[in-house]
Amino acid sequence: MKTRIFIVGSGVVGAATGEGFLKAGHDVTFVDISEVRVRELRDRGWDARTTIDLADEPESLIFLTLPTPNDGHRYDLSAFSAGTASVGEALAGSAARHVVVVRSTVPPGTTEGLVKNTLEEHSGMKADEGFGLASNPEFLRAVSAAEDFANPWMTIIASRDPQNVERLRAVLAPFGGELRTFSNPAEAEFIKSAHNIYNATKISFWNEMWLVAQQLGLDLDPIAATVARSAEGSINPEYGIRGGAPYGGVCLPKDTQGFLGFADTVGVDMPLLSAVVEVNDRLAAIVDHEVETAAHADAGDLREQSMAATTTGQRESA
Repeated sequence: MKTRIFIVGSGVVGAATGEGFLKAGHDVTFVDISEVRVRELRDRGWDARTTIDLADEPESLIFLTLPTPNDGHRYDLSAFSAGTASVGEALAGSAARHVVVVRSTVPPGTTEGLVKNTLEEHSGMKADEGFGLASNPEFLRAVSAAEDFANPWMTIIASRDPQNVERLRAVLAPFGGELRTFSNPAEAEFIKSAHNIYNATKISFWNEMWLVAQQLGLDLDPIAATVARSAEGSINPEYGIRGGAPYGGVCLPKDTQGFLGFADTVGVDMPLLSAVVEVNDRLAAIVDHEVETAAHADAGDLREQSMAATTTGQRESA
């Protein structure tokens, strides 16, 4: 079934997303404030515009694929906010009920925070009444964005409204890959951030190990390739993903601490490994405090029960 789709923000992600939908037979319009980009898209035979107009449009899916670069230790959401405001203004002139889908990488809580508030302010409508709201984060690599969209390994959909989830499932499921749904858009937003940070952390881990290997005159490549097959953290997707549980036992504390000292003897600073130990120590302290607090509470309950039993016995004796 053909679906009316708008792509707001037609850079790498937006173009790949819209192209994928076009090839699947959907009716797609690209929107971008860059006249140069709009001309490029038109030269490819696509419907591209500098503004979004929903006045005579049927129900549609409006994907926000706007840039959200970092500015130091924060996301720069200025372009994203401006694009969202333009969608809100377009919604005000439409009688149809559209679903706005956040596909850009944004901080958890943005869909039901900034996006919802901006759309409501500029449309005069209420979310889940005048328009739908959902999250569908992208997992596209810049060098192969079109191929990644056409052949996804994972698709995430999140919305408070099950109808929005089903509308998105209908257009995304045919592309294949594993599809997971959530009722809270913040979960989907968190997944995308954690996905990228996990990848970055793995790269930095092996770069830190490479520095040590260099000092020892060792070739890291066969070492890393072997660990990638031997470590449970690599071969078992469920390993280590339970939050709030620090590592313990003998091997992990021994080798994380011991290797830090060893690296120091060969003149290599390991800030990532140091952070691993620090985070674990912090979690262990939190768990110890919770256990101690629970033990004191249990002891208090036992004392109260004992005192109550004693009082009752004294009254019965009297």
